[in-house]
Amino acid sequence: MSHDLSITVRFHPPPEDLRRYFTTFYVTRIDVPGNEPVEDALQPEWANLRIFDGAGPVSWFEGGEPLSGARFTATGPSSRPCHFRLGTSRFWGIGLLPLGWHRYVGQQASDHANLIADGHRHPTFAPFAPLADGLYGDHPDEAAELERIIRFFRSFEPAPESDEARIMAVHATLVDPQVDTVAKMVDHVGLGQRTLERLCHRDFGFSPKVLLRRQRFMRSLAHFMLDPSLKWIGAIDSQYHDQAQFVRDFREFMGMTPRAYAAMPHPVLERFMQERKRMLRAPVQTLDSPQGAAPDLP
Repeated sequence: MSHDLSITVRFHPPPEDLRRYFTTFYVTRIDVPGNEPVEDALQPEWANLRIFDGAGPVSWFEGGEPLSGARFTATGPSSRPCHFRLGTSRFWGIGLLPLGWHRYVGQQASDHANLIADGHRHPTFAPFAPLADGLYGDHPDEAAELERIIRFFRSFEPAPESDEARIMAVHATLVDPQVDTVAKMVDHVGLGQRTLERLCHRDFGFSPKVLLRRQRFMRSLAHFMLDPSLKWIGAIDSQYHDQAQFVRDFREFMGMTPRAYAAMPHPVLERFMQERKRMLRAPVQTLDSPQGAAPDLP
């Protein structure tokens, strides 16, 4: 079935005034032969809003209740894979950077970690329901839909004085491969460790230690997904002391061994990552800079 699967995805970097809040705005069309559902799993990522033109997927985090058929799904920041099953569909995705979570959601991110919710029913995401309700017209119109997304987020009241500079500084340390300990994070951002802990839980969803480990893991996983010929030993990030440490992280963040993951099909995610890498340089949103995705760079 995956051989005949058709996936079209286009990424749109937000305009300059919104870029520090969002990873990308992206539209995806999936055509499944015979409309037999395809299954895959999202890797750990920042928060996302996904608005479907029609019925949504069945989605679930391990151990959680499945969400079925919601046209507007919202996920908090994650440290686990989010599984999904869907048939032929078309949808827009909106990736929220940590600063975007702070600006547009304003709730404790750690309370929404590894959460998938019906955006029409969950109170945290209620402010975005008007966008979900008004995004689509009678016929698909990518340019008009993108303009509605941009106009919607520009319509929010100006942000009050906030921790914007500190959030962006913390985010910058996460995407710096040279920063591999919480002590180095503290030194780079100039915050006390307890202040750093509070800020990370509030806007990033996890402790500084977990965030650093997730970044190290995602660099390795993205490397492998883009070039499986490397085998795992060639994809492991230089911050890992040995392969056993990587395997422990893999079990924690993906719930399985690297060998088991490599043996599974990833029909949606592989194509999504390849196209994201081609258009935006970073294959996954956790590797985006605090300024958002960087288009058209080698």
